[in-house]
Formats: sequence, C-alpha cells, structure tokens
Amino acid sequence: MISASGRPEFEYNRDLALEVRAALLAAGFAVRLIGERGDYAVLYERTRDAAGADLLVSIHHDSVRETLLPQADGFAGFSLFVSRDNPALDKARACASAIGARLRDAGFAPSRYHADPVLGEDRPFADAANGVHYYDNLAVSRTATMPALLVEAGVIVNRAEDERMRQPAVRSAIAQAVAEGVQRCLR
Repeated sequence: MISASGRPEFEYNRDLALEVRAALLAAGFAVRLIGERGDYAVLYERTRDAAGADLLVSIHHDSVRETLLPQADGFAGFSLFVSRDNPALDKARACASAIGARLRDAGFAPSRYHADPVLGEDRPFADAANGVHYYDNLAVSRTATMPALLVEAGVIVNRAEDERMRQPAVRSAIAQAVAEGVQRCLR
C-alpha cells in the first residue's frame, strides 16, 4: 500500500516498529524484531520465527477499500485485530484492549469503519471502546502459537492522518502507548 503522500506502508511500519522496540526495551522487555528488512514474503514464517515470545505484536498502517479511496480523508483512527483461531485468544484480546486503552489515553481515537458491513469488512468488535476487532483470517494472529495481535496505527491514505503519522512526536506517542499497553498486559 502507498500512503496519500506516496510513501510505502512498509516504511511507516518499520519506523513505528523501531520506536515500539525502543519503548519496550526501555521498559525492560526483551524484544525481537521480525521483518524489519522487508524479507518475509511468507507471512506464517513470521510466527515461526517468533516462537518462544510472550506476545507477538504486528505493526501496520491502514487503508480503505479501493472503491472508497476518493473519500479516504473521511477515515481515520487506529484499529487492533485478534483472531479467534489464536490458541491464546483471551491473552491476545486482553493485550489488544490494554494497548487500545493506552492509545485512547494518549489522545488517539479508534476507527469504527472496520465493523461496518459496507464501509469496512464487517469485522465484529472484540472490544468496541478500545478499537479491538476480531479478524480470524489474518495469517500472523491466526498461525501464532502465542498471543498475537495486529495494530493498525492510522489510516495513511487519509492526507491529514498520513501527515500526522510521519511526525516523530506522534510516532513516539503511539509507540509509548503500545509499550504501556504491553506492560499492563504482561506484568
């Protein structure tokens, strides 16, 4: 995916993942980055290489359906996804909710459109207040043997949100909120 400003999603993901790693290391966690070089063509290999982790957090930035791209500036916010096929669903959902709560406390708003059957993909809420959805077919959360979740930090096809997501202070605030959510969940 390409953002509204023409930057590849992978660059946003890598930049935020590096910030999340720094925040988690500062909180005393051991952290292993997977895919930061863009070298994982097969998604389930990520979960294989995460074996032994207490939690797998997959960092992403969101888009909208292709038919909605002309209206993309109307979509914003973060989303978190868990799979009901994950063997550690309760822990994954608790961690996603903790991260969503910390993101809200930091002033970020959850998007709502993923739950909409027309605008989104009809992904039911696991925790509406904290922006957590069920998405059972995500390879990373479905194939993981540990609690796993996916973070969509913002909708980068939205011009204003794209600009915000490129700001170091915003990236830092998101990373800190993710790290604090992980702390609440795992400690």
